[in-house]
Amino acid sequence: MHKSGLILPYKGIVPQISKTAFIAPSASVIGDVEIGDDTQLWYGVTARGDVNDIKIGARTNIQDGTVIHVTHGVSGTCIGDDVTVGHSAILHACTVHDKGFVGMQACVMDNAVVESYGMVAAGALVSPGKVVKSGELWVGRPARPVRELTQEERDYIDWSAPHYVKLGQEHKKNCEENL
Repeated sequence: MHKSGLILPYKGIVPQISKTAFIAPSASVIGDVEIGDDTQLWYGVTARGDVNDIKIGARTNIQDGTVIHVTHGVSGTCIGDDVTVGHSAILHACTVHDKGFVGMQACVMDNAVVESYGMVAAGALVSPGKVVKSGELWVGRPARPVRELTQEERDYIDWSAPHYVKLGQEHKKNCEENL
């Protein structure tokens, strides 16, 4: 039998998780959270929808140690389809559109937006309300646009989602067999 991570209701609201999603055994999903088909929440991820909602689309890859949260009275967090979020990122009351990319240990803050094919570099801090436009690479703390994405970077974004769907299915099967 498959053992998913810690899945908890909050104030009577139960997370809605696709049966095809992979929720690692050490991930935590709490409250008003929706997770789409073939999405992966890897080991140590926390998605806490307690004072607002979190919506995560299909085939999205939220890597190990990432924290997703919201802000009361300001904004939920909305993450689109085919998004890659690197290890130990923080997504707080923000929006990441389809095929957006957030690097390892990056932080995207309240009401910030990462558009499709927008890329936030590892360690970058996207300040509240900023917009990472499609095709831009943002770096630094605070983050700022430095250049247009290369074709290789765009191709990586397209490659990433199906790659992690396959890897997530392998991990899901491994958990079912070993837990």
